[in-house]
Amino acid sequence: MTTSHIDNVTVSTQASVYFDGKCVSHAITLADGTKKSVGVVLPATLTFNTRAPEIMECVAGSCEYKLDGSDTWVRSAAGDTFSVPGNAKFDIRVTEAYHYICHFG
Repeated sequence: MTTSHIDNVTVSTQASVYFDGKCVSHAITLADGTKKSVGVVLPATLTFNTRAPEIMECVAGSCEYKLDGSDTWVRSAAGDTFSVPGNAKFDIRVTEAYHYICHFG
């Protein structure tokens, strides 16, 4: 099930802008201290590096991703999630705006 809204959060109003504006996200903190980010990736092929493990949840649009060490591109669309280990990287290909929630683990 796709997350449509998140209640009781604090939102950072300053956006994090990556890759010359091709990825824009806002940090949010839930009442229990859990941190997430919500954002959009515009059409591009990009490589992201992680510090902590992440679960990427697609809330709209779609992408293809390839985890570090894999040669396989996997499609992710609204309602899908994929996990990325900490201290790793992944490639993402976007042909239509990919709206996401990043759940840090």
